[in-house]
Amino acid sequence: MEKPILDTAMSGRKLSRGLRAALSAALLLALLGVGASQAADEHDHDRARRALESGEILPLRTILERVERDYPGQIMEVELEREDARWIYEIKLLRTGGALIEIEIDARDGKLLGIKGPKGKDGRRGAAR
Repeated sequence: MEKPILDTAMSGRKLSRGLRAALSAALLLALLGVGASQAADEHDHDRARRALESGEILPLRTILERVERDYPGQIMEVELEREDARWIYEIKLLRTGGALIEIEIDARDGKLLGIKGPKGKDGRRGAAR
C-alpha cells in the first residue's frame, strides 16, 4: 500500500490529524484561488476579443508595429485595461539604452496618451538615447 502524499513529503513522519486537515484545507484554497484567477483571465480575454470584434479597439499587432517603429527596444509586457470607459494598451518597453518605460496608448485609435520613465538626451520621455 502506498503512503499518502502528505506523509512522504515529511520524510516518512506521520502528520497529526489536525495538521493534515489544515494542510488539506490550505491546498484546497490554493487550488480554488488558481481556478478563480484563471476564470478571471478567461473573462478578460473574452472582453478583449469582443472589443476587437466590435471595432472598439485596434488589433494589438497594429499597436505593437507603431510602438516598435517609434520606440526601438524590447517589449516586456502588454496590458489592455478599461479605465474611465476607455480601453488603454499599457506597454512596458526596455529601450536599447537600458531604460524601462511604460507607454499608454488609446486602444480605439492608437493615440499616444502618455509615457512614464526616464527622459532621453533631448528631454523627452522614452526618446532614443
